[in-house]
Amino acid sequence: MKVLFAASEAVPFVKSGGLADVIGSLPRALQEQGVEVRIILPKYEEIPMELRQQMKLVREFGVYVGWRNQYCGLQEMEFEGLHYYFIDNEFYFKRTGIYGYGDDAERFVFFSRAICEAIAYMDFEPDIIHCHDWQTGLVPFILRNHYGHLAQYQPLRTVFTIHNLKYQGHFSQELLQDLLGVGDSYFTAEGLEFYGGGSCMKGALLYSDLITTVSESYAEEIKTAFYGENLDGVLRARANELYGILNGLDNDFYDPMNDHRIAFKFRNSLAKKRQNKTALQQELGLPIGADIPMIGLVSRLVEQKGIDLIEHILDELLQMDIQFVLLGTGEWKYEQMFKDAAARYPDKMSAQIRFQEELAHKIYASSDMFLMPSLFEPCGLGQLIAFRYRSVPIVRETGGLKDTVIPYNEYTGEGTGFGFANYNAHELLFAVKRAVECMNEPEVWPKIIGNIAKCDFSWGQAAKKYKQLYLELLPMEEV
Repeated sequence: MKVLFAASEAVPFVKSGGLADVIGSLPRALQEQGVEVRIILPKYEEIPMELRQQMKLVREFGVYVGWRNQYCGLQEMEFEGLHYYFIDNEFYFKRTGIYGYGDDAERFVFFSRAICEAIAYMDFEPDIIHCHDWQTGLVPFILRNHYGHLAQYQPLRTVFTIHNLKYQGHFSQELLQDLLGVGDSYFTAEGLEFYGGGSCMKGALLYSDLITTVSESYAEEIKTAFYGENLDGVLRARANELYGILNGLDNDFYDPMNDHRIAFKFRNSLAKKRQNKTALQQELGLPIGADIPMIGLVSRLVEQKGIDLIEHILDELLQMDIQFVLLGTGEWKYEQMFKDAAARYPDKMSAQIRFQEELAHKIYASSDMFLMPSLFEPCGLGQLIAFRYRSVPIVRETGGLKDTVIPYNEYTGEGTGFGFANYNAHELLFAVKRAVECMNEPEVWPKIIGNIAKCDFSWGQAAKKYKQLYLELLPMEEV
């Protein structure tokens, strides 16, 4: 079984968000399951020079973007046991940053068309193309409408993964028609048309053979109007082809036993975790006390992450006997809110308005509790990292948070964290207070940490489920 992953970013080449982590880890886990996987990416200027120098040219060819025939170079390299292809065009990809340009529609239509064209020049005949997020969302549409008549392409099947439905690649109909070289008939309510324009995400949902998203709960949620981002009707129509598969975690990168970024390496030792806490308190200028409950937050400071809930209870939270350590950037109003709170409560709060990987690891390793009160969360990475570093998550029960964090039950002793159901600031505050109370009960907290230690969110579990889905798409003689 051969699968080509098509995505706009991947660790270790280029990263802007969680998608890059998935593309960096899932293919490796699939290879271990016996699936032959290769990955195709844009050749960005942002890719480190030492990696770009290892790429070798496979073929140069033209790619039609509307009526324009654009240069495309197909390059390849092996890296840590995986085979990567890169689509090279300096006009589209030799830029600072990878997204946010006025011609993003043209850049990623070119990339999607180039992927389809490149298949003819690879020494690899994929059975399945697995596309990720809107940047490759039009690959299934292009395959069917521009390449479906060619014998080499007819057996190809497509899988599309929604990593975050909020980001859809919504552009004007005139622009997408020009770039795709198609007529009005494709832009109907049953086609690419979306609120007067066109949607790359909608194209993916309509034309892919199977659709996945990154947790079972999120797969159910996005079929409702509240979470569906105006695509819930399409998702309900394709409910039989929609699957939720929980993302995994790179256990080697997030390993407190081998993490050079933290002060004291540990696995299940609460004593070592307290030593990390006192080291972080010293570094951030907080009062030193191993028994002071520390709540960590590593997040983008935007409404989706529930920051407006924290805003309503922040003063009440900081009047408790706790310390609150925050790392992240985002909306200016939230950055200022946390800076002001840290100035008012210098013994209770440290607001680090930046992002630094090393400090993030220190916060995971030092915090007793980790806060994720998200409005919606397709999968969530923070709670999985918190589990690895034995920090107890406090989450809103939505999406992947609901699927991974089991609320603590004082009667049965089961549970790996604390949750609240409604998007309500006082429910959040109640969950925090309950977590702090449990931390102060010496027989309860080690039990919760013990429950967390039994969790396995490695990529192997996800890879088995993806392999099963791939098998459903292939004729029996190919399996």
